[in-house]
Amino acid sequence: MNSEFSFRLLATDGKARRGEISMPRGTIRTPAFMPVGTAGTVKAMYLDQVRDLGADIILGNTYHLMLRPGAERVAKLGGLHEFARWPYPILTDSGGFQVMSLSQLRKISEKGVVFNSHIDGSKHEMSPERSIEIQGLLDSDIQMQLDECIALPAPVSEMERAMEMSLRWAERCKTAFGDQPGKAMFGIVQGGDNETLRMRSADALAAMNLKGYAVGGLAVGEPQDVMLAMLDVTCERLPHEKPRYLMGVGTPDDILKSVARGIDMFDCVMPTRAGRHGLAFTRHGKINLRNARHAEDHRPLDEESACPATRDYSRAYLHHLVRSNEALGGMLLTWNNLAYYQHLMAEIREAIAQGRFEQRATEITEGWQRGDIPLL
Repeated sequence: MNSEFSFRLLATDGKARRGEISMPRGTIRTPAFMPVGTAGTVKAMYLDQVRDLGADIILGNTYHLMLRPGAERVAKLGGLHEFARWPYPILTDSGGFQVMSLSQLRKISEKGVVFNSHIDGSKHEMSPERSIEIQGLLDSDIQMQLDECIALPAPVSEMERAMEMSLRWAERCKTAFGDQPGKAMFGIVQGGDNETLRMRSADALAAMNLKGYAVGGLAVGEPQDVMLAMLDVTCERLPHEKPRYLMGVGTPDDILKSVARGIDMFDCVMPTRAGRHGLAFTRHGKINLRNARHAEDHRPLDEESACPATRDYSRAYLHHLVRSNEALGGMLLTWNNLAYYQHLMAEIREAIAQGRFEQRATEITEGWQRGDIPLL
């Protein structure tokens, strides 16, 4: 552990990077996948389980926590780490994406955003300064700037306006964040699917000398090849010695391809959401437990897995739970999915250290492509 925030590269293999983020509450091994704990909980999981699977950090969300139970209340109760019983690092998203995706009524101006809660319609204001204040009340370790995220496709003029606004907000967030020992504020590169805008955003943020950088505004409707093209131009412009975080991404395949382009950190609701809807991620690819072909399949999802949910329960039982809408089905499949994601990250880190990332990525992809082994 470190009394200050620091990042060091331990190995590189092509553009793939293995590193460590050190801070007072713990060390984050990168490339890292951060389970999403939007409202102070990783859905369907005990946080002790999440830690045991290998997670070094989880994500919380400013928008949701400010609405319920309220940032001031969380602060009064000892901060989010104490509140949720997670003593390790926490990253908080600024809330900008949720304002875009969840709020039916919102008005964005230079000052910030005024929006109506998706819960009860109540009116709220969030400026860059207020976003940082809320994240400080939550006592998160890595705090994100407030940015404006827009859905793709969008006109270039609209992408440029949002990108420039986000840069001005980044400056205000940096000032509001100040000097907080042991913590970090990350800027967010915007620019939609336009290479020139992405480069301008990355260059301007790099000049601010922040402790880390995120790539936002992707996985919002664009094809994977567009996302990867944006990463190609963006990562080249970001400081080599600072961590890079791809927000809200994604599938295991997205992760492999993004690591190959120099990304260090990921988060996504996909493994938890998919688990609650009967979909399992495994080394054989995706397995839909709703399908009738699993009804009499006595085999586990993967007999070689170290995760009890993956190894010890039959597909027939999981199928029964999912089709019966039993809560245990979602719990077990979420457990399986998060275990697979953390196992994948560990494989990636080991492969980079051994100088065989590209080879291992090919082997993993071929395993997915071969697909699930049918019951004989």
